[in-house]
Amino acid sequence: MNATLKITKIGNSAGVILPKEVLARLRAGVGDTLHVTEAPDGIRITAADPSFAEQMEVAERIMRRDRNVLRALAK
Repeated sequence: MNATLKITKIGNSAGVILPKEVLARLRAGVGDTLHVTEAPDGIRITAADPSFAEQMEVAERIMRRDRNVLRALAK
């Protein structure tokens, strides 16, 4: 999907209006929070919190590494 967005003046700020197709791809709507992060090729806009994804990756590594300890604790 390619979209060209125009920056619009909104009060003393500036903003872009996201087409409904973009919102559908983001699975986002009015009132939701979007996260903007830098990427090697520009910026990335996502509805998912990138810090949460990083935390989950760390948790998964710990769970894989300490699998036997976690099984013993679960008993």
